[in-house]
Amino acid sequence: MASASYQTRRDEIETYFDRTAADAWAALTSDAPVSRIRRTVRRGRDAMRQTLMSWLPEDMTGSTLIDAGCGTGTLAIEAAQRGAEVVAVDLSPTLVNLARERLRDLNQTLDVTFLVGDMRDMDLGSFDYAVAMDSLIHYDVADGVQTLEAMAAQIHRKMVFTFAPKTPLLALMHAAGKFFPRADRAPSIEPVSPGRLSRHLDEARLTQDWVAGRSHRIDVGFYKSHAMELTRR
Repeated sequence: MASASYQTRRDEIETYFDRTAADAWAALTSDAPVSRIRRTVRRGRDAMRQTLMSWLPEDMTGSTLIDAGCGTGTLAIEAAQRGAEVVAVDLSPTLVNLARERLRDLNQTLDVTFLVGDMRDMDLGSFDYAVAMDSLIHYDVADGVQTLEAMAAQIHRKMVFTFAPKTPLLALMHAAGKFFPRADRAPSIEPVSPGRLSRHLDEARLTQDWVAGRSHRIDVGFYKSHAMELTRR
């Protein structure tokens, strides 16, 4: 059962991405002109998506994947272009509708289902792979690891996800971000050190069934995120 802190933060994230920042997020994930700050975020997100995709097979024909927190669907579409059968879920109906529009605009036959919902929903099915790019970074470490636990029960091969690294510079940048116009603010992020995250994974006994693999940090301007790979034993 989701904690009260998870439910509260989930509602905040839904409001932000579905209302406050929907237009800004649509621009960020396209080729549209954006502010200098957001250009660094765009470059960082592109680099992170490339990193996560490089940890998945080049040919995913016959495989299934869930994109947990899919946003406007860029990663989900790329996985489908590799041959995967993809279910992509996000809290924001606005972003999911935009993802569906972008999929239609491609005019390609791809097996992608975009859904509005919670990535913890056990009714989404079981999958070979799970990707959670920058969708856990808004939750505290306990809620984030509980989300990974819920997803792990449905994943057969590999999970790749990101977390916000806890560094003095990131803390300073987030404090400074409060002085920027609201349109340039990101939703609340919960930085965590790799060591603390590993301890929580151990305490949740995820490491009994999963092996921690590659790890990689992307640091581009105002975008700072750390990728981690878990492979089922």
